Amino acid sequence: MKREEYDRELKKLQTELCRLQDWVVHKGLRVVIVFEGRDAAGKGGTIKALMERVSPRVFRLVALPAPSDREKTQMYAQRYLQHFPAAGEIVVFDRSWYNRAGVEYVMDFCSKDEYEAFVRNCPKFESYIIKAGIILIKFWLEVGKEEQERRFEARLKDPMRRWKLSPMDLESYGRWYAFSRARDMMLEATDTDEAPWHLVRSDNKRRARLNCISHLLTLIPYKDPPREKVHLPKRSDKGKYDDQATLEGRRFVPERF
Repeated sequence: MKREEYDRELKKLQTELCRLQDWVVHKGLRVVIVFEGRDAAGKGGTIKALMERVSPRVFRLVALPAPSDREKTQMYAQRYLQHFPAAGEIVVFDRSWYNRAGVEYVMDFCSKDEYEAFVRNCPKFESYIIKAGIILIKFWLEVGKEEQERRFEARLKDPMRRWKLSPMDLESYGRWYAFSRARDMMLEATDTDEAPWHLVRSDNKRRARLNCISHLLTLIPYKDPPREKVHLPKRSDKGKYDDQATLEGRRFVPERF
């Protein structure tokens, strides 16, 4: 897909996302969007395209670091629940509680009993979320083996993207089939009618972003909320003075461009 076509289609979708945003605020909806997938599957770029033109007061990104020693002693879902939306908010999780079914399971960061408890209780947990009135949407971005390798190689060569390659990414790269089995078990246990997984093929980043956003827009019915026409008020001349002269001598940033 050429850049011009991509930009044109993305602009249309981002316009619709702004309409969706207005509807979520108007109706006081609460929305949780989960993004999962292998390293270099394109989650970050898709989330950036999703949130680029909307208000950060409505769309809020949650990308949690590794749990602290204190968080490791909490109930597992506790560190995620504190970030859940209030009325008129959409929370986007860049990785979520599904860490337990993926990286924690594959890398032996959790016990077998903890993993089995998670896959057994996760559908119940998500059923509770939905019954509480929250709209839960789950996306899995599926990248191919060769494309993931190509993206990792590109990151190694590009100093502006090298930070994206963590020691954990490199370790996960060597465990491709272990992560495939973990994905399959996760889907088998948690792809329910109540909280289904929506899989996005992401070898082509641009098409993946457009497909993901366009599908998201079909999952939340929305329309334009009623609104009054807004006009800029007339500026008052009361207390008028030369408000630029008072800035002379202040530390302005050098205008190098």
